[in-house]
Amino acid sequence: MIKKGIILAGGLGTRMSPLTKAVNKQLLPIYDKPLIFYPLSILMLAKIKDILIIVNKGQLEQYKKIIPDGKRLGINIEYAEQEKPKGLPDAFIIGKKFIKKENVALILGDNFFYGQSLTSMLKKCVQLKSGAKAILHKVANPEKFGVAKVKKNKILSIKEKPKKFLSDLAITGLYFLIIML
Repeated sequence: MIKKGIILAGGLGTRMSPLTKAVNKQLLPIYDKPLIFYPLSILMLAKIKDILIIVNKGQLEQYKKIIPDGKRLGINIEYAEQEKPKGLPDAFIIGKKFIKKENVALILGDNFFYGQSLTSMLKKCVQLKSGAKAILHKVANPEKFGVAKVKKNKILSIKEKPKKFLSDLAITGLYFLIIML
């Protein structure tokens, strides 16, 4: 059972510059709330209540003003800062004390998920008994995404923005992992 979640909310936000020089992109509003609330709600829909949000160095106070500790939402939120964005593996290094030896979900802080049966799919993912699950989504333009080559429900390879067609299954930025120690 997966009961812990990490939201990776760092990054440089270069495509949204110069606005992101002052504010982290996950704090920018999408409709009526900051973007960070969308991945947070995904973890909450999966019944994950113990959450670590990893933010850029120097931006911690901005986040804590918006989401202090999660108590009002019925969850527990902890924070960690990263020196500079280094990708997914760095999230697990930074989150080592938070994760301990427990299973964990990781979601990128700038992703937006919706769709029919989303809640039931999330509830199945947190029941994972072994291995890992990366949520994939079929796209029309795979050359713009990291895509996974899949055979018999197993990821064989991942290629970032392939020039030649490899697959039309994009990596969405939502992962569920069983820790094997």
